[in-house]
Amino acid sequence: MIYILINFAPILVAPAIGMLLGAAYRATFDKGAVALTIPTLVIAALGLFWFASILAGALILAPPKAAPWIMAVGSAVVIWAGFVLPVVAITQSYRGARAGRITRDALFWLVTMIAQAVVMKAIGLVPPPA
Repeated sequence: MIYILINFAPILVAPAIGMLLGAAYRATFDKGAVALTIPTLVIAALGLFWFASILAGALILAPPKAAPWIMAVGSAVVIWAGFVLPVVAITQSYRGARAGRITRDALFWLVTMIAQAVVMKAIGLVPPPA
């Protein structure tokens, strides 16, 4: 996973975008939620960093079958549809969440993944040496 070190700057910016989107989501949809704690914020930041790291790997490895920007956004959408959407839907359903909450949470992750892909693509990702 040397690509994470090589691409540390763009990968580090992506979780910051995710944290900003999360703050906006929380301010819009979770106004009555309990206050966030430092450990919760640290876990969120670390999770978003790992999420961006894996997404960066997918963007680097994506075969050039289409225009680079289409591949970047498309990769984010495919990963979201294949992994994130089912996990959010299943876990939220088990917890008794209503359809609106599940939809909002799933769409938050879609927007976050696309934003992360766009910011990393704009900054530039470098493949590891062969």
